[in-house]
Formats: sequence, structure tokens, C-alpha cells
Amino acid sequence: MQPCGPPVAFLGLTVYITHPHVTPGDAVKLVPGSASVGLARELAKAVRGEFVEVAYEKHPGGFPDGERYVRVLGPLEGEHAVVVQTTHPDPKIVELLLLLDAVQDLRPKRVTLVIPYFGYGRQDKAFEPGEALAARAIAKHVQVGTHEVLTMGLHNPGILKYFDVPAREVSGMPAVGRWLKERDIDFVLAPDGGAVRHAKEVAEVSGKPWDALEKTRVDSYTVKFKAKRLDVRGRRVAIVDDVISTGGTVALAAKELKAQGAKHVLVAALHGLFVGVPGHEVLGRPGVRRRTHTKMNTVDVCGEGLSKA
Repeated sequence: MQPCGPPVAFLGLTVYITHPHVTPGDAVKLVPGSASVGLARELAKAVRGEFVEVAYEKHPGGFPDGERYVRVLGPLEGEHAVVVQTTHPDPKIVELLLLLDAVQDLRPKRVTLVIPYFGYGRQDKAFEPGEALAARAIAKHVQVGTHEVLTMGLHNPGILKYFDVPAREVSGMPAVGRWLKERDIDFVLAPDGGAVRHAKEVAEVSGKPWDALEKTRVDSYTVKFKAKRLDVRGRRVAIVDDVISTGGTVALAAKELKAQGAKHVLVAALHGLFVGVPGHEVLGRPGVRRRTHTKMNTVDVCGEGLSKA
């Protein structure tokens, strides 16, 4: 389908709304969840849309029992509303459901949902009998009342099939590749098989060779790599991945690269969760020269310094 609607500048990329009821030049109204306020403001500027304020507390400090509250503070009737919210951590999912419900009550003509980071994306299949297929469950619920869903850097693009509305993944890796190319990277590494598609994209844009490590996960916090010789001696190497959670994988990969003679190691990822430890402690370890993630971290947990790294 040819682009027929307004562009959405999504983390440095331009995405076009493809719907027959949206005409070129239509204005959009960006409606943020609390996890993605900064990103929504940037998107509003990029597409010359209107940023709509949202209240997330009825009273200062919120409800004593921790329940969420949402109130959209601007009109949306007859407008194209673009709701922006990352589904991490769990309370943000509940908040997104409330936000979408509030938006629908304001009677926009169209609702596009932008999910910068799709939480639960790593639970994309049932590994044991009786397990919940979490990615499917989340997709089925957050799509209610929307006309289209855009997301970025999925753990598995097959997740898109769980949406009943048109859903697309936007890749941030070309932008990462351009950033790394400017820094004279010699080699691109995927820390595991799941990151191979990202490494290929970065390598294609940067014009550099790539390879991948083979990872075995021992538990939620521990990984180990299969022994493998890499052509990295004296080279500047970039490790690329979709998500940094605890940082254990990239830290171990960086250690392996340095052991094999890599001159410098950089880390680039789309989503920085940094679970249980500040990002600068995860990526500022010996052997990691610089680190970056997308222009605005898709999960608002990092300090300003790391976001600009």
C-alpha cells in the first residue's frame, strides 16, 4: 500500500500512516502515556502535530493503593490521535488501557497506537505446556479501539501476527548503522542469534563485516557463550542488540571481544531497560569505550547523561 497519510517521525525514522481514510496533510495529535512523554513531544515537533497534555494523577501522589489514573486534557473529536506509550513496566500497560479508553470517549476519527518498546515481547511462544503466550495476550488487549499499531525493535517480528489491526515494526538499526559508521567501526557483532537480523542491518548500512556469538541462557541473570574465534584483533567492534535488560549479555560479549584482542568495544541498542542496576554501571565497565541507544531511549529509565552517550 502506498503512503497516503501524514508522516510520523519515529525515533529518527519517517513512518507514513497507510489508511484510505487519512489524507496527506492531515494533522495529528500526540497523546502520551507517562512512560513516553518526552518521545511524544519529539514526535509532535517532527510531524508538526499538536502535543496533548495528559494528567496521570487525580491528586498529588496518586491513589494510595497504587491504582492508575488518566485524564486527557485536550479535545480529540474528529481528529487523528496518535497514542504513544511503552508497555514496560507492568503499570504502564494498565495506564495504556485507561488512556486508550479515554481517547475513544473523545471520539477521534482515527487512533494510531505507537509502542516504542513492546514489553513481554520475549515471551513470544509457550516454552512449556500451560505457559501463557504473553506477547499475544498483550497485543490482543492494547489494540482495542485502535486502527493501526506501530512498534520498534521487536524481539521477534512474528509478534505482529497477534494483532487484529494493521501492525508494523519500524527498525531503528539503519540509524544505529549511520551513527556507528561516523565513528569508524570496523566490525559488527550480534551477541546472540536473536540479534543477527539487527547486526545484518547495521553491517549493511555501515559497510562493515559482521558475526554472531552463540549464547546459552543459564537463568534469568546468567548467560554463557559457546567458544568461537572472531576476526576482531586490533579492530573497533560494535555490539548491537534490540534490548539491554540486566546488561549481562553485552558485558560478557565485551569481555570476550577484549580477550580476543579487540581494540575498542562500543554497544548500541534500541531499548535500555537496565534492570536492577544503573545503565552507566552496566555499560561503563572496563572494555566498553562508548555506548548508545536510540535518540530517545524507548524506555524512560536512563539518566540524562546516558541518554546522550
